Amino acid sequence: MKHFFILFSLLLPLSLTSLSSEAAQSEKSPYLVIAETGQRLFSRIANDQEALKKFPDLMRNIVEEELMPSIDYKYAAFKILGKNLNKMSKVQREKFVISMRSYLVRTYASALKQYKSQKVSFEPNRPTNGARIVGVDTIISDNNAPDITITFQMRQNKKTKEWKAYDMIIEGISLINSKQAEIAKRIKKNGIEQVTLELAAFSH
Repeated sequence: MKHFFILFSLLLPLSLTSLSSEAAQSEKSPYLVIAETGQRLFSRIANDQEALKKFPDLMRNIVEEELMPSIDYKYAAFKILGKNLNKMSKVQREKFVISMRSYLVRTYASALKQYKSQKVSFEPNRPTNGARIVGVDTIISDNNAPDITITFQMRQNKKTKEWKAYDMIIEGISLINSKQAEIAKRIKKNGIEQVTLELAAFSH
């Protein structure tokens, strides 16, 4: 349990939503997006435990199908780059976003392998009052450990009106901000090209 939450808190700017169409997703509030798909995601992982033991890479498929369509990985990548974004060419940005996506797939898959049917509760639905950035709380409970509250930072796309997550906050710590500091340090030391290659290599 402890290992699961350490991985979860260190690695995931997680988004939990997987809906059948963009139209359907755009009609839902960020609270419903988290609740409905979170239930589907964790139920699938719990039901596929035997298959996951035989085929560990199945978790990557689950991540691709259930999570990645709803992660604003481009926005997250740009936030992580911070001031370095303006120093990069268009091609460099595109390569970094692709590498970051691959990195996230591997990261999510690794962390979610630690899930063993813990109880997950979702914040009730409520109006967003026109806000385009909304924090949505999810509580993960276990009889043998204190509850963990994770706040997913959800962002609504201006054009599609879809809600996707780009960050998560645990005990006041933004994972985007943490990764931003780490990536900035590595870019300063090794350069953007090398950091992009490192992220891509991590996914293999």
